[in-house]
Amino acid sequence: MEFKAIHKFARISPTKVRELARLVQDMPLNQALTVLRLERKRGATFLHKLVRSAWGNAQEKDPSYDEESFYVKSARVDGGPSIRRLRMRSMGRANVIRKRSSHITVVLSNDEDEER
Repeated sequence: MEFKAIHKFARISPTKVRELARLVQDMPLNQALTVLRLERKRGATFLHKLVRSAWGNAQEKDPSYDEESFYVKSARVDGGPSIRRLRMRSMGRANVIRKRSSHITVVLSNDEDEER
């Protein structure tokens, strides 16, 4: 059984979160939560909340699910819309500052017969 959680329009650059998403992919649920809780990067809080949300979705479906049998099947980070701001420079010029956002998707699974 698969359970999904999505965070859209997260105000963090996708490249900063992708590194952590690759780290926890195919990891057991307990281990992924521990790694994300101890990680010092800002993107770890986004992923930690999302993994907990996916686990909450699983608990809502059936409270008898065991936490040890679940693993992070996939953690995907896609780019969201960018907010564009102008920074004034010398001689009447302006540079564009792009404030990026991301869409983060986490899928938990407990299918042990699938190939990890």
